[in-house]
Amino acid sequence: MSDEKLLTIREVAFILGISEKEVIELAESGLLPAYKVGGVYLRFKREQVEEFKKTFKHKNAPDAGYPLKEQLSDFFYFNDFYIYSAIIILLILIIIVRGY
Repeated sequence: MSDEKLLTIREVAFILGISEKEVIELAESGLLPAYKVGGVYLRFKREQVEEFKKTFKHKNAPDAGYPLKEQLSDFFYFNDFYIYSAIIILLILIIIVRGY
């Protein structure tokens, strides 16, 4: 019997730089080779994970062809509520500190 240590979902997530949920989804879709231990626990061979890592491109990884202007536009579009809230809170704090 081989003394090869199989990797857990958490270890694979760390190696690939993705969440544990994404590791499970990749395994269930068949893109990432996985093995069930006891019919429940997913385990992975290190060699197969390393081979997958070479060809894997994270879907949320920044794309070199994505212009900075569009990145900033998207940032402000998706975070405008938080930016406005922070500005309002700062204004309220300034008013409180100055004692108006």
